Amino acid sequence: MGSPSRLLDGLFGRPLSVINVGLGILAEGVRLQEAPLVDVDWSPPPEGIPWLTHTSKGVSIQEANREVVARMMHGRPMLVGLDLARNVIPGMQENMILHAGPPITWERMCGPTRGAVMGALVYEGLADAPEEAEVMAASGDIIFDPCHHHHAVGPMAGIVSASMPVWIIENAEFGNRAFCTLNEGLGKVLRYGAYGEDVYARLHWMADVLYPTLAAALEASGPIDLRSLIAQALHMGDECHNRNRAGTSLLLRALAPSMARTCADSERLAKVIEFINGNDHFFLNLSMPAAKAMLEAAEGIEGSTIVTVMARNGTDYGIRLAGEPERWHIAPAGWVEGLYLPSFSAEDANPDIGDSTITETAGFGGFAMAAAPAIASFVGGTAQDALNSTLEVYEICFAEHQHFTIPVLDFRGTPTGIDVRLVARTGILPKLNTGIAHKLPGIGMVGAGVLRAPSECFQAAFEAVKDW
Repeated sequence: MGSPSRLLDGLFGRPLSVINVGLGILAEGVRLQEAPLVDVDWSPPPEGIPWLTHTSKGVSIQEANREVVARMMHGRPMLVGLDLARNVIPGMQENMILHAGPPITWERMCGPTRGAVMGALVYEGLADAPEEAEVMAASGDIIFDPCHHHHAVGPMAGIVSASMPVWIIENAEFGNRAFCTLNEGLGKVLRYGAYGEDVYARLHWMADVLYPTLAAALEASGPIDLRSLIAQALHMGDECHNRNRAGTSLLLRALAPSMARTCADSERLAKVIEFINGNDHFFLNLSMPAAKAMLEAAEGIEGSTIVTVMARNGTDYGIRLAGEPERWHIAPAGWVEGLYLPSFSAEDANPDIGDSTITETAGFGGFAMAAAPAIASFVGGTAQDALNSTLEVYEICFAEHQHFTIPVLDFRGTPTGIDVRLVARTGILPKLNTGIAHKLPGIGMVGAGVLRAPSECFQAAFEAVKDW
């Protein structure tokens, strides 16, 4: 062993990296010295939380959870086609608007959800202007229902109306289907609560040109394995929630030959390719229903404490469990910390919104941020923050995914299967990344960022499990 002086010289004669655990104020001195710092968001776990092993009926929670995550991971979501919502979404009606998140009435809807509803009613031809659409939405003549109640999901406001084209995803392992609209892109778009002539024109072009072109190509190509595309995208720098550059490229690569063979109009084909190529989020509206198809096949397993739905409508945040899939546990939607587009700030932001947290629920998205260090440029933070986020959520997940892996973690499986027992025991809440919509109807996207899921809905779910 060397002398103490040599040990000290060896320690202080080279650059040091500091890990600060807990109180942020303790790291301020290190920051002032511009030393490398890893700031870990940590607090002591709650005391007196019982570890639940069986329900009152004697059902093993561990065995139930093992079955649920096995079904989640074995599910194989295949892109099998496109059609209009009225034709394929179960229970869809002409005067129905589906929305993101748990159930909500018009009176309680936030600005972006109202804006998207108004825009959808004009798009459908049920109203001539947003003002007329607002009166119609408040009249009681329009039926509002969550996308999740109809095997569907929707990003941000999540609005689906009867004549909108939707992707059809079928779980080849279990036979269930899930649905989602086509992605419009970022900025002033319906899903962010915007409306106006440019918004309607884009939606009609998507229905009249994009949809039939893609439908014909997919019919010619045959089903596309979305689980495989997500797995590949995670190895190419995506996390398949707020970074979908690789996923969109892989999808376009899979469809391009069939599009060229089935679309005789070269200019039309070029515009479709340009639209997809110019919209890095295009794959989001496939990764979401893929996650939904995998999760829904795992629902209804008695005694399971695994979360199968996390969703927000801009007013409320709701979760559902595999063991009790019809029951929502609800808390107020949280506020996003993030980066804002020029001329916008936190003063303009609406609370957290959208069904896109289905990706984290299925074991990717924000839970796989370590695979997508470039996400920091979109939602804020650093590459180290992305790595820390993934490492943290392993503590509240029941398993590691067999098919979704992270190269930088030596191809470790992504954290999969949020267990409300582990959330209660550790006090760790899921960390999510998301877009930010303007709080007023009609404006659209103002930024993107990260936040924690609210504790109240997980506490309510844990209390419900104790009564099973």
